[in-house]
Amino acid sequence: MLQWLERDPVLNTVPLTVLHRLRLGQFSDGALLGRLTDDGVVAGVAIRTPPYPLLLGAIPEGSAKALAETLRDHDLPGVNGPLAQADAFAASWHRPETGRMSQRLYFLDTLTAPAAEGEARVAVAGDIAFVVEWYSAFLAEAEPANAGDDPTSQVTVRIRAGEILLWEADGRPVAVAAFSTPLAGMSRIGPVYTLPNARGKGYGSAVTHAASRAAQRAGAGRVLLLTDLANPTSNSIYQAIGYRPVSDYASVRF
Repeated sequence: MLQWLERDPVLNTVPLTVLHRLRLGQFSDGALLGRLTDDGVVAGVAIRTPPYPLLLGAIPEGSAKALAETLRDHDLPGVNGPLAQADAFAASWHRPETGRMSQRLYFLDTLTAPAAEGEARVAVAGDIAFVVEWYSAFLAEAEPANAGDDPTSQVTVRIRAGEILLWEADGRPVAVAAFSTPLAGMSRIGPVYTLPNARGKGYGSAVTHAASRAAQRAGAGRVLLLTDLANPTSNSIYQAIGYRPVSDYASVRF
């Protein structure tokens, strides 16, 4: 599975990082791992970590119907993946689509520093409590379907790994961004969150820049991020610091 995902770590960025975190002991309760084989050769990968939706890699579109039939007895809340693959699976699923988030995957071209007061620092163990609060606030805003999830374990692991950066202005944290430990030369930025009363001052751009630079220093040759296409602000600020579109994705709810 890992080798197939690593063949295209850009389009397979999400299942690749989720598989890595499964190996670290996260998201393991009830996890479902599936692979599509063709004459004994892996040709596709799908991952489910409850309560989250099914994650599709860049599988052959024609396999979506067979995958939907195979998983028919599973209670899937939705499917995430590259747009064509997600649409093909949703069209074959036995329950109707009830909503979706349209997303765009970006890659970092030439990183450009934004203008913002303050400086970045790496989050430490003493920051866990308020970073957990910020993660929860981010989920409530950006992913309301997952708003009830407790991010404490995820935040703790990521802070220990040095993956979370804070932006401080006037001596206090005002924004946070994370990067994934590079896998197959790829790292993905996210989440990015700025306190509501600190928005409009460039802190989100600044902390994203800092996390992107940290990912590069950690060895990532390809730095990626996913955005909600319904949020024009985030899409514009990421492009302003050097991110360019790669492909569209969808998170479909059933």
